[in-house]
Amino acid sequence: MILYIKRRQLLAGLAVVALLVTGCVGIGLADKAATVNAAGNNWGLSFQREGQPPVANATAEALSAYDAYYVGDTTQKRLYLTFDAGYENGYTAAILDALKKHNAPATFFVVGHYLETAPELIQRMVAEGHTVGNHTYHHPDMSGIADETVFRQELELVEVKYKEVTGKDLPALYRPPQGKYSQQNLAMAKAAGYNTFFWSLAYVDWYVDKQPTHEQAFNKLLGRVHNGAVVLLHSTSKTNAEILDELLTKWEEMGYSFGSLAELCNNRN
Repeated sequence: MILYIKRRQLLAGLAVVALLVTGCVGIGLADKAATVNAAGNNWGLSFQREGQPPVANATAEALSAYDAYYVGDTTQKRLYLTFDAGYENGYTAAILDALKKHNAPATFFVVGHYLETAPELIQRMVAEGHTVGNHTYHHPDMSGIADETVFRQELELVEVKYKEVTGKDLPALYRPPQGKYSQQNLAMAKAAGYNTFFWSLAYVDWYVDKQPTHEQAFNKLLGRVHNGAVVLLHSTSKTNAEILDELLTKWEEMGYSFGSLAELCNNRN
């Protein structure tokens, strides 16, 4: 029997990514990280200069060996919008409205629960030109899965349900739950035909009962924006739904435009 994610369990797991926005860094982060650690790791970022890409656990060059990304071309004022979607709590429609107004493509990384409970929103995402990516079916710590069959099953269950909902094949874009990864499962994702996506800009937006103010959100998302940023937001955030139109406007006024993750992949090839 397929087990469904409970919202409380999902939120507890998502809290792990708090490391990325407080200036804390993951295991082994150095000023010039050169390799991907073989052991399990939490994705982490260190923001050192305003307007500049952060230092991450691993360089873009090291990740490229696994068809993995965290940032795009840092010479271009281009942003890549992504939303992690564990469940629907009423804010995705407003997010989609803002994206449509700005003609801004986004990728929604969804889990099984979202596909099961909000198929109409999945269909709207696709109809409006957005991409749906794979966030695994049950949102486990994938870095703790050594069995390739078990690893692939988490991805394949999402593929099957997505095709049931849309009639289309799921794009081969993967985001590790909680930002937890290892060298081994980056390699397994690549072997399964996936591009793996981390992020270079995010903020603490996932506590539904402790949402940031608009001012707090703008301080983080405007102060830390940089060329080529892969932006991680959560679709469960009331603040995100309220500010997204204004946020996109402000980024556009700063000279940024919006691209798709497929474009980012094609630029590397």
